[in-house]
Amino acid sequence: MALPLWAWAGLAAALAQTGRNAAQSGLTARLGTLGATNVRFLFGLPFAALFLWLALMWSGEPLPALTLRTIGFTAMGSLAQIAATALMLQVMRTQGFGITTAWLKVEPVLVALVGWAMLGDPLTAPMLGAIGVAVVGVLILTLKPGAGRAMLTGLGPAAMGLLAGLAFGMAAIGFRGGITALPEGGFLVRSLTTLVLSLAIQTGMLGLWLALRDRPALAGSLREWLPSLAAGFLGALASAFWFIAFSLTSAANVRTLALAEVVFALAVARFAFRQRVTPRQMAGIGVLLLGVALLMRVSP
Repeated sequence: MALPLWAWAGLAAALAQTGRNAAQSGLTARLGTLGATNVRFLFGLPFAALFLWLALMWSGEPLPALTLRTIGFTAMGSLAQIAATALMLQVMRTQGFGITTAWLKVEPVLVALVGWAMLGDPLTAPMLGAIGVAVVGVLILTLKPGAGRAMLTGLGPAAMGLLAGLAFGMAAIGFRGGITALPEGGFLVRSLTTLVLSLAIQTGMLGLWLALRDRPALAGSLREWLPSLAAGFLGALASAFWFIAFSLTSAANVRTLALAEVVFALAVARFAFRQRVTPRQMAGIGVLLLGVALLMRVSP
């Protein structure tokens, strides 16, 4: 079965995002979480603008006129992404990486429901079933034996973890809504136009926050400009492919395929850092890939 274009874009995005995370990990230790996050937006924006300019030159299309609906949806996605990151980091402080990841990866189910309600994206029982299988695969991958009980202890962290997943889902819905609300242009130009708009909003908001609340982190992100360029380029490249996928299919399909990033991260850990992959993780990979394959088969 030949993969559709949106699936190729999603896989390319997951690969680029894995590289961005690796490039950004060292910056987090030196700049702090918000400083490293600022790098993703600040240094990603020029590359995104370059991608858009190249697309306009290649296609010969004019720059699409922004509509209030596009600006509204994109702003919603941009703010939701920042809020989701903050919630995720807060949960990780108390619950650890594995449990937090498990809560977050319920996101595709939430995205499917919200996308159906807000954007009219197609949603069928077989699609929900395939998404569920993929999510179960991630749970097997990320949760160690006995960790399931820890997920149920304390309603606060559980609710915050689900809220973070919902916020990431709202970001995906916002970005897809912003792309589809543009009245003109091919999918490539519309997706990159929305990407530039979202990064401009996020750069302005987070830069203002750091200028008022954490100037050392802001100064540090500028001082570390050379490694920040690599993280910014890979972040913009990953986002460009995500937005292209959003322009071609439902946000639920894209966010389910995004679970493949867990597999890529494990591959990097295995081959770059010589970390052992356990039989449980291999089983989780198998279930995850089965869910993705089922989604490819049943998606309209």
